[in-house]
Amino acid sequence: MERARPSLLLVTDLHYPAAGRRYGDEDVWLAGALRAHFDLAMCSPLDAAALLVAFDLVLVRNSGPVIHYPQADAAFRAEVARRGTRLVNPLTARGDMQGKGYLVDLWAAGERVIPTVARREDLGLLPDADRWVVKPLRGADSIGLQVLDHLDDVVLDDAIAQPCVDIVTELSFVYVGRRFQYAVHAPDQARRWELVPYQPTPDELRFAQRFVDWNALEVGVQRVDACRTRDGDLLLVELEDLNPYLSLDLIEPATRAAFTEALVDTLWAALDDTPTAAG
Repeated sequence: MERARPSLLLVTDLHYPAAGRRYGDEDVWLAGALRAHFDLAMCSPLDAAALLVAFDLVLVRNSGPVIHYPQADAAFRAEVARRGTRLVNPLTARGDMQGKGYLVDLWAAGERVIPTVARREDLGLLPDADRWVVKPLRGADSIGLQVLDHLDDVVLDDAIAQPCVDIVTELSFVYVGRRFQYAVHAPDQARRWELVPYQPTPDELRFAQRFVDWNALEVGVQRVDACRTRDGDLLLVELEDLNPYLSLDLIEPATRAAFTEALVDTLWAALDDTPTAAG
């Protein structure tokens, strides 16, 4: 028996000017693919809290850095929690969904992460470096990022500090739930937004899977961003589980079709999970 078509609200900012990427194009294409399975509407993150009650499921995609709309984001999260909305990705995600404090915790636990602290009194724990990077806890797309020659006067007010590592290449691993889908990388650090498909090694996949398993995100989409240093180390840069850009225009049609099928499956899994609370 064929299942009834659920309604899906796709939250996106089609006009967000991302550096080197076309957020709007990706989500327009994705909306077209998902309309084969859902009754779909799109809205801005500024409108999502008011509209989510009318939909069976909400999918947050390229909605832009929440640092630009903190009040709307807080209202959206509160409304999702109050109504028990089926949300992908769910608010239980432990990576960038909660800000970048997880990098502090993972490094303190001895994981393969760029050394990170969030308190001034912990700056002495960082290894020596020629330059330093300070990022807002809720930042993205290099918004608010500072590169400093010293940390003598730095104020870590809702921010993290890291040594500036010598990076050879950056790699991104895309997962749906806990299952690997594909990877892309930037072979030239001087043009870090120019990504190409990448075939990861078994060690690289084990590295990424460790953080995916730590996140314990059974439904939804997440991107593990890593860097290979000049010394050969592979380190976590971020675990993007809030609204990860997917680089769908760069991958082969067969890979894109497989990803779309996995995304549809995870959306159905979200629908079958927890009943929506009465509104």
